[in-house]
Amino acid sequence: MKTSNVLILILVLLYINASTEWPTHTVCKEDNLEIYYKSCDPQQDFTLSIDKCSDVATHTFNIRASAVLRHSIKELYVKLNLIINGKTVLTYSETLCGPSDSKLVFCGKKKGEHLYYEGPVTLGIKEIPQGDYTISAKLTNEDHVTVACADFTVKNYLDY
Repeated sequence: MKTSNVLILILVLLYINASTEWPTHTVCKEDNLEIYYKSCDPQQDFTLSIDKCSDVATHTFNIRASAVLRHSIKELYVKLNLIINGKTVLTYSETLCGPSDSKLVFCGKKKGEHLYYEGPVTLGIKEIPQGDYTISAKLTNEDHVTVACADFTVKNYLDY
């Protein structure tokens, strides 16, 4: 009897170690636009939602995002890559929290604190490119440690 319990425990532990990938989350799915994301940080997932998928095609839309910080963020940097057919075609970087410039309300949060944002986001683009592609987003702090990262899949069939 004890041997079978040990065997079951070993199988459960092996299964937990084998499933290190986070699930794919649906941000929105409407007529011609679908957006999904998956955390690429093996140690942390996060939540993200938007009010309406159709609002993403406008300049400003409302989001809700939440995570528990594994690292403090005195400084915060974002790097975005647009990937089409497995090739990076565009890269964008920006400082979100700096020593003298903080663009976000959660700049200065400490490790272990709950990060929550609810409000408007402006993409700064006129339209979402039509097609099926991936946007890789990575947030790092002043120590170049990953605070959060995700791969977004965008399927846009809108004809502008």
